[in-house]
Amino acid sequence: MWYVDDILERNWLTNNGPLVCELERRIAEYLGVRHCVAMCNGTIALEVAIRAVGMSGEVIVPSYTFVATAHAVSWQGLHPVFADVRRQDHCIDPEAVRRAITPRTTGIVATHLWGGTCDIAALQKIAQEHGLKLVFDAAHAFGCSYDGQRIGGFGDAEVFSFHATKFFNTIEGGAVTTNDDALADQLRLMRNFGFAGQDKVIHPGTNGKMTEVNAAMGLVNLDAVDAVMATNKARHAAYSNALENIAGLRLTPVTPDEERNHQYVVLEVDASFPRTRDEVLDVLTAENILARKYFWPGCHRMEPYRSIQPNAGRSLPVTEDLAERVIVLPTGPNMPREAISVVREVCQVLSGQVIGRTSPYVSAQMRSVS
Repeated sequence: MWYVDDILERNWLTNNGPLVCELERRIAEYLGVRHCVAMCNGTIALEVAIRAVGMSGEVIVPSYTFVATAHAVSWQGLHPVFADVRRQDHCIDPEAVRRAITPRTTGIVATHLWGGTCDIAALQKIAQEHGLKLVFDAAHAFGCSYDGQRIGGFGDAEVFSFHATKFFNTIEGGAVTTNDDALADQLRLMRNFGFAGQDKVIHPGTNGKMTEVNAAMGLVNLDAVDAVMATNKARHAAYSNALENIAGLRLTPVTPDEERNHQYVVLEVDASFPRTRDEVLDVLTAENILARKYFWPGCHRMEPYRSIQPNAGRSLPVTEDLAERVIVLPTGPNMPREAISVVREVCQVLSGQVIGRTSPYVSAQMRSVS
């Protein structure tokens, strides 16, 4: 509580307060980057980053991502061009990016998914070859690494979400990180209406500032990051052990030689499994397991994109397939370990491995999907 008491005693609630500055410094140090520019949320951070690096015309994005990624592009009056993802890690496919480049393409916004990372080297090579700006949506990747280096300093900029659903959160918040000094100065101008002094506006801007209370939450949670990651890792390992021998189900693998936050436990329901993904999800829901399908149905099937690009799905076969197969299972420090046993039992029953050993809820739901 002393952070909040300190805030109230100073009566400095927002406008680049001392706790925001401390959080920026500590995050930059943790990630190993020169600059962290804190924002009020990840979406505003992404919008500001896209505008600050100078993207225009067409911007290549994955469709298999949270819709905010595509919205942040279109909100700037730009045209998102959807590229397919790789089956092994669900991140944007560099070869699909190459195929999507046109004379109007100015940038790539690539999403690191599930605590994993894109093929950064391949994307940076493409961006350099074609003179494109490269921004990474790193909402899932805080604390993760690529080639031994923590995510935060790749491309022109990387963007984080610190929403309450993220394992590191400030309740609401986000940040742009970069090693570009001039870009960082521009980002700071843009998040505060373009002010370069009390009455001096020198750049178009918006209100993207983080409050002191949000920064206080972030400072407390930053101290707990390692402990939360360790708990997430243990939960992920428990899921892996529980589900490894059930044919037709696959947990998206975690790269063992890189840092991972293990926030997402991603289950793929293969076509060979006796039940569909939605049937599995229905039974889990009946068992009070808070699982969800992600990222269904894909941005290209949401408005306004499905009306603007009605045939986009023809070039997104992996995206369309994953959207019908993926379930994200609950995890984290607040989830009881017993929930993993329930998930295992549900999957065993639905697979036909176990008959007659289940709860009344599973039995009733089994009858409803039969």
